[in-house]
Amino acid sequence: MLKRSLIVTAALAGLTGAATAQDAYNIGLTGALTGPAAGTYAPAVDGLRIYIDKVNAAGGVNGKKINLILLDDSAQPARAAANATRLVTDDKVVLLLNASLSSTYAPVVGESQKANIPLIFASSVCPKDVYPPANALQFCTTAFAATYDSRAVLDFVKATAKEPVKLGLSAMAIPISRGEIDFAEELSKTLGMTPVSKQIIPPPTPDYTPFATLIKDAGANWTYSWAPWVTQVRTLEGLRRLGWTGDYVAWAHLEAENELARLKDGKFFVVGANALFQDNLPIHKEIADAAKAAKSQYPVNQMTEGWIAGMVIEAALKAAGWPANAEKVTTSLSNLKVDLKGLRGGELQWTKDNHFRTKQYYRVYRWDEAKGAIVQVRDWQAFDVK
Repeated sequence: MLKRSLIVTAALAGLTGAATAQDAYNIGLTGALTGPAAGTYAPAVDGLRIYIDKVNAAGGVNGKKINLILLDDSAQPARAAANATRLVTDDKVVLLLNASLSSTYAPVVGESQKANIPLIFASSVCPKDVYPPANALQFCTTAFAATYDSRAVLDFVKATAKEPVKLGLSAMAIPISRGEIDFAEELSKTLGMTPVSKQIIPPPTPDYTPFATLIKDAGANWTYSWAPWVTQVRTLEGLRRLGWTGDYVAWAHLEAENELARLKDGKFFVVGANALFQDNLPIHKEIADAAKAAKSQYPVNQMTEGWIAGMVIEAALKAAGWPANAEKVTTSLSNLKVDLKGLRGGELQWTKDNHFRTKQYYRVYRWDEAKGAIVQVRDWQAFDVK
C-alpha cells in the first residue's frame, strides 16, 4: 500500500508534465521508491511531495506552480539512466534530483552534465563532487556525506572510549559505502585506534553472521558501520546474537529513530546531522500536521530529508525568478542560504565553490534504558567544510 501510493503520485505527475511545462517550474526526481532500498528513500520522497504540494496550495513560487515529476528506479542504474533521459529530454526539467543508491549516480550525473541541468542529491548520500571546489552542476541537501561523517564519528569514539579502541568496520559493497569505510580505516590509525576487521558486505546478504563473526573474533571493542540502514543494523544484530558486548556506532539514517526504540540497546549510538523527532521542535509538528493532512502512509519521523529538499527547492526557484531555465536555477543554487528551523544544527548555505554546506553539524543519540527513551549523548558539534 505504501509503495503503490507514492508510485501513483509519480505517474500522475509524469502525465501532467508536458501540459504544464509552459506555466510551471518542471523539476524531476529519480529515486528508489520500491525495492530493498525504498525504506530509506521513499519516505523522504513523500516528504518532498507533501512539501511541494503545500507550496503549490499556497500559490506556488513567484505565482507559478511546481510540477514535481517522480520516477521510480528501484536503485537500478539502468532504470535511473532511462529516468534521467526522459526527465531531461521529454519533460524538459530545469532541475534534476536523485534519491537513490550511489550505484545510480553515474548515469544521472552524465545526463545532468550533458544537458547542463543542475542536479541535487536529496536523501541520497552527498558525493565528493559537491565539496569545495564543487562541480558547477552538483548540489546536495542530504544530511550524510562522505569523509565528514567518519571524522565526526571517530571524533566521538575517541572522546567516549575508556580503553584503547580496536575498531571493527562494516560497509555495503557499493562504491560510496566502501570508499567511506576505507577512509575511516585510515583515519582511525591517525587517531590512535587499531582497525582489526573490515567487512564489505554484498547488498542481498541473507545472513550477516559470518561477517559479524569475523569482527567479533578479531577482538573489536567498537564497531563502526556507514552504509544503508539494512547493513548497519543487521551487522549489529549479528554481533549481538554472537554475544558481542562492545559499543556500536552507525549513521542516523531516517530509520534510526524507530529502530533505536525497537532495539533498546544502550551501547548502540547513532551519529547524525538531523534532529530526531523526539526533540519535539515546532518544525516537527509542522511536518507531522502536513503529513496527516496529506494522509501519507509513511512514518512522519522519516520525512526530514524530503522536507529540507523542499525548503531548498522553494528558495532556489524563488531566487531564479520567472520564467526560469536551468542556467538561472544553477545560479540561484550557487548562492543560497536557507534557515532549516532547527532540523539541523545551523542553516544550509551554498556558495559558488561549496555545494555541500559551509558548516556541518552532528548530534549523537542512543537508547537510555533507565529513562525508557532516546536521549542525546552529544549535542551539536560543528565542522567547517573547506
